[in-house]
Amino acid sequence: MSKKQTFQILSIISVIGIICWNITDYFGGMFIYLLQYWFIIIPIVILYLITFIGTIIKLSKSGIKANKLIFGIHLIFIIFVFTTKLIESELFKSKIVLSGTLKDDLFYYTLIFRKDGTCENNVNGFLGFEDKYDGKYKMAGDTIIFTVKPYENDFIPDTLLLDKKQNAIFLNKNKDGEFSTEKKWLNHFELKKNYR
Repeated sequence: MSKKQTFQILSIISVIGIICWNITDYFGGMFIYLLQYWFIIIPIVILYLITFIGTIIKLSKSGIKANKLIFGIHLIFIIFVFTTKLIESELFKSKIVLSGTLKDDLFYYTLIFRKDGTCENNVNGFLGFEDKYDGKYKMAGDTIIFTVKPYENDFIPDTLLLDKKQNAIFLNKNKDGEFSTEKKWLNHFELKKNYR
């Protein structure tokens, strides 16, 4: 096997590995996987940097025609990153009408309500943990009712109270079935921005 073929194979391995690691961002966060699989990820990152720098050097010396394969391989990764960032951006999403945040000791929850009736629950946690839950909601006065819940457990009830005066979205009801509107730890989302 020639040096050129070895470099091409290493470039393919490094780009596939770096793309796989980037995909883990949708399964709890890249940092979590780095902590768990550092013995695989760190060599792949180093290999990617070496092959990327080597590709730039080869392109500057002999051009794209002589290095089509390695140029294409690295271009795939650049297109992958650009495409995922574009899809995640606000360009293709409905306008945000309301957003609130709740923090506990280990997690940070951000509820985002959009004009088209969709909502997101972005969860950030300890050691770079990230997750996102999509849902749907409707408004009935100051009451927010989830028609599709943006979470997997009972931490957030299916009905919330929007209190614009206190700049909060309250979660809990008292024993009489009325919302408890006294701000306490873990009983409300603090409004980040009221877009209405």
